[in-house]
Amino acid sequence: MFTRHFFFALLSFTVLISAGCSASRHRTAEQEGWVSLFNGKNLDNWIVKIHHHETGDNYANTFRAEDGIIKVRYDGYDHFNERYGHLYYKTPLSHYHLKFEYRFLPQSDWRKDAPEYTIENSGIMYHSQDPRTMPKEQDWPISIEMQLLAGLSDGNPRTTGNMCSPGTHIFYQGKLDTRHCINSTSKTYPPGQWVKGELIVHGDSLITHVIEGDTVMQYSKPQIGGPVVNRYAPEQKIDGKPLTAGYIALQSEGQPIDFRNIQLKVIQ
Repeated sequence: MFTRHFFFALLSFTVLISAGCSASRHRTAEQEGWVSLFNGKNLDNWIVKIHHHETGDNYANTFRAEDGIIKVRYDGYDHFNERYGHLYYKTPLSHYHLKFEYRFLPQSDWRKDAPEYTIENSGIMYHSQDPRTMPKEQDWPISIEMQLLAGLSDGNPRTTGNMCSPGTHIFYQGKLDTRHCINSTSKTYPPGQWVKGELIVHGDSLITHVIEGDTVMQYSKPQIGGPVVNRYAPEQKIDGKPLTAGYIALQSEGQPIDFRNIQLKVIQ
């Protein structure tokens, strides 16, 4: 009898401990503050803007949710026609830590009527203008880009997690740097491989790019200024204005790419 009572007492204690641990893990996740920006099923809470199209027109189903992945595809295009596109999360942000994974499809899937520089090329835009302020014929959003690249068949090094700046400038290594793109220190990753990226943004004071756990670039003071954005509404481009907040967007520019596990935590 003692053995039976002892067994059930031990079993009850084990269940309570297990339940407590599970609840503790749930509380810890909540306390850490991470939220999923993509529900894995549809593009609710996201806004599409594609060059030559009005905001909200997801031309030819360019951006689609399938198999828990946001996919960028061009199988519905008859020709590319500079249809540079972006998929924006609905809420502007200022201080945050973004985590995501991306995977390029093979170079053979690239739109051959897109510019050659778009081969195995995409990105994450941030501190972007609201897509609803973009005219139909504006090509790129005024924003900063964490540029994503994959290695090419030539075998040459090709970094990812770079910085590009459509209509903007940054301070790099302590001084204003007006180059449109600046390479990171990352390794080269081939098409087909899932790569983990992180973007850590502290308003306009410090921005950090992380690839596969390695810090590959840091800079500061993003601000409006410079070229590589066309046919914008003049009131949106006030050169010299600090960029302290804005929208996050996933890019489409001719190369099929997948995104998944898009997580965000607001930071102070």
